[in-house]
Amino acid sequence: MKFTKMSLVAALLVGSSAFAIENTKVSGDAKLFYGTNNVGANDMFNKDSSAADAALNLNITTDLAKNDLVSVSAGLGYTVLTTLGLENNLVSNVWGGAHTAVVGTGASYGGGLVGGAKAENANWMNEAWVAVSLNQMSKTTLKLGRMKLDTPLAFTETWSIEENSFEAAVVINQDLPDTTIVAAYVGNGNGTETFGQNLHSNINPLTVGGKNYNIATAPVVNGEGTFATYGQDGAYAIAVINNSYKPLVAQAWYYEVTNTANAYWLQADLDATDLGVKGLTAGAQYSGITVYNSVNVNGALPLAGAADVDSDVYALMVGYSMKDMFSAKLAYSQVGKDHSAGFNTATAAGTAQSKLYTEAWWNYGYVTRADTSAINLTVEGQAAGIDLGAYFTQTSTGGNTPQDLTEIALTASKSFGPLDTTAAFIQTDAEDQNIAVGATTGSSYSTLQVYLTLNF
Repeated sequence: MKFTKMSLVAALLVGSSAFAIENTKVSGDAKLFYGTNNVGANDMFNKDSSAADAALNLNITTDLAKNDLVSVSAGLGYTVLTTLGLENNLVSNVWGGAHTAVVGTGASYGGGLVGGAKAENANWMNEAWVAVSLNQMSKTTLKLGRMKLDTPLAFTETWSIEENSFEAAVVINQDLPDTTIVAAYVGNGNGTETFGQNLHSNINPLTVGGKNYNIATAPVVNGEGTFATYGQDGAYAIAVINNSYKPLVAQAWYYEVTNTANAYWLQADLDATDLGVKGLTAGAQYSGITVYNSVNVNGALPLAGAADVDSDVYALMVGYSMKDMFSAKLAYSQVGKDHSAGFNTATAAGTAQSKLYTEAWWNYGYVTRADTSAINLTVEGQAAGIDLGAYFTQTSTGGNTPQDLTEIALTASKSFGPLDTTAAFIQTDAEDQNIAVGATTGSSYSTLQVYLTLNF
């Protein structure tokens, strides 16, 4: 478990480039992702059960002004997402949700982009911001524009080949000792708030006709990178993060998603090394949400006269690590019966990745479902210079609808200079996935993935 100190909390929200001393910095990466599974009647490596994508990310940050009173910096980020023409050749599907589709005549869903359908390449500006830091009067930084965020209930997801971002204003103050105060307004986002889904463990069906926003196996960004209103009318957040007691990092967040919901998030993480128990960590999370007038319950719009819906979730974690050998973490969570937990997709539907300790490695959205208990066991280590990981997640959801999940993921990663490589094998047994004709629950299936990232 990596524990976040105060300076790192600020860096996550504002970006280290906001405090850069270099005048101009250019960075980025080139990615190539591939995945295949044996869902349904398809075999592993069959093109109709496989997906691939490539992406180029370029970032530029610069200091615009710097004197004794203020420092002003700015940043731009651009993403190009391309299939490299692999669809309907080696694979029939893509990773990124930013792709739209041009559909050929007579197209129908048969496991991929069939009937002559082609995924259109996409490109968009993912960041465009200005940051102002006060150098004398106060330890305060204001960041304004299009940016990536990392907060418990609204954040940039980095697991896929594309990353969502937000149009927001963020203020961070560190005048109080060992304390960071955060205030933010989020007006727009290009995550899956409006288009598509984030149920990425299965190949999503193709909607025939015109452009479509649901052709990807791992969508995080709206079609064509389109930004839309976050929630219904934007959202506000305020937080206090404290590290006065050095072994403990405590944080409290409050969110108001205008005309949609309000929520809070409480978290405390303890590193017991300074208490004489080297390598032992523990954590607790608690979050509550109130959804107004039943908005977004089962995807519905607000109902006149309907009652608000309240729900909550708690999670506990204990971990142990030995330097240069291994780390292990065991976590448990329980969601309230009335509604899902979290709203990173801005719909309060809980189908995106969450910050809960129990979150699965690949099948997001299960641990946050209403009336769901979950356990997660994570073990990571190294052998022969290769980083290894084993992740076990199991969920149990109440009610009559089959929704339980068991996931086992194994990963192996190694860096060769600027090239990062990862191979992952995932065994998924979900009652609501891979359901055969005439069956009431799904059967297990396997997934193999390869990730290549060249950093520059």
